[in-house]
Amino acid sequence: MLIAIIQLVAGFLLLVWGADRLVAGASATARNLGVSPLVIGLTIIGFGTSAPELVVSAVATLKGNAGLAVGNAIGSNIANMGLVLGVTALIYPLRMESTALKREYPMLLLVMLVCFLMALDGIYTRLEGWILIFGLLAVVIWIIRIGLHRPLSDPLAEEFDAEIPRDIPTKIALFWLIVGLIVLPISSTFLVEGAITIARILDVTDTVIGLTIVALGTSLPELATAITAALHKEDDLAIGNIIGSNIFNLLGVLGIAAAINPIHLLPIILARDFPAMFLITGALYLMASDFHGPGRIGRRSGSVLLLLFIGYIVMVWMTSIRIQMNLMG
Repeated sequence: MLIAIIQLVAGFLLLVWGADRLVAGASATARNLGVSPLVIGLTIIGFGTSAPELVVSAVATLKGNAGLAVGNAIGSNIANMGLVLGVTALIYPLRMESTALKREYPMLLLVMLVCFLMALDGIYTRLEGWILIFGLLAVVIWIIRIGLHRPLSDPLAEEFDAEIPRDIPTKIALFWLIVGLIVLPISSTFLVEGAITIARILDVTDTVIGLTIVALGTSLPELATAITAALHKEDDLAIGNIIGSNIFNLLGVLGIAAAINPIHLLPIILARDFPAMFLITGALYLMASDFHGPGRIGRRSGSVLLLLFIGYIVMVWMTSIRIQMNLMG
């Protein structure tokens, strides 16, 4: 157990560092090539923080632990909405002002609905995996078009411009990009092996570990980005990063995992985890919506989101314990 925990912690630390280097290198390279800050932010930064979920899920699927991949994708979305934005709003109340975000939120809800409908037959086939991947490409193109047509005064564009590294030579940026690409799969292998071992010792499914421990760990880059943005009073960046990351988790993480191997889903994922994801996403939308002006997620709303996340984690483990007791009885 100790070795497994060391593998898990080391994997998490390397994963977060590798994702940071990947995003920094890619965004600096894109800036040097003259790409718009809003486009860089909505694609590289927004999706780059989901690189840990993507690589971990791909490695888990290749090792025959697809349940961990599904749990990681759904659990990370719940963690992003409940834990990351909940904690961030407690630190600094968030206002959602950018019209780009108001376009992306309905897109997230649509993607969630499509993934749920695909899951109703209990399996994500390879064909469905490729459909999700092509859906991701379509979303990226759509987001780039939004970025190209947004005014330079857009609040989100200004926040991204402040966050993207400056004065980094292209050679150094490419070096960090390559380092990130190398470190991510290596750290993910450590993490997955540790997580699988812990699941076996605790006698729980890899899906439970993916929904909780792994999802929490792979959401650390989003948490760091959101808290940093909040401290800098960059509200749209904090929220926009989460929305982009959640879209990537469903389309990219589930899509690539299913394209590698068909994913058979446990019935409880449809009965518990998808509804929980819809509930917390819908709650955030209602909290952030203000039809008479900018939306606001205050400290009270942040507390509610955090409590919803904690309640969900408790429910997952309680359900797992009850299932074990029924099997033993």
